[in-house]
Amino acid sequence: MQGHPVSESRVILSHLMLPQDANPAGNVHGGVIMKYIDNAAGVVSVRHSRTNCVTASIDRLDFFKPMFIGELLTLKASLNMVGSTSMEIGVRVEGENLLTGEKKHVASAYLTFVALYGEDAKVKQLPPIVAETADDRRRNEEARYRKAHRLEEKKRMLARQEKIGL
Repeated sequence: MQGHPVSESRVILSHLMLPQDANPAGNVHGGVIMKYIDNAAGVVSVRHSRTNCVTASIDRLDFFKPMFIGELLTLKASLNMVGSTSMEIGVRVEGENLLTGEKKHVASAYLTFVALYGEDAKVKQLPPIVAETADDRRRNEEARYRKAHRLEEKKRMLARQEKIGL
């Protein structure tokens, strides 16, 4: 199976934050930002696999600064790693005050997606990733580290559950 370059699936999406996205104080809800993060990562996953994909996990989501009504939310999503049936996508969220031009790093997240096909939604084998830059290779290496730790933690959790009879 031929691999696909990281640049072929990368996306940048922007959304103006409106009153329905925020609380009465004007702060954008974290859940609204989370929805946009999941959507951006989903676009990357479908671009890479060219099939339907689902969110398997959100490995990490960190909020750094608040967003407010009237600011432009921009999501930069990129494929970090591809396994045989799953892929990790990193999303950087930025905010921009359109009146001043000031930009800020709002949040970052790592999501795992699985590609599905057919009416019974079987897991699909994925094409490999082709890292084009030193940054792509660094992200791939860091994603492999996160995956190894995520799998180890899952083993420990299952062992604890089995021990107590869950």
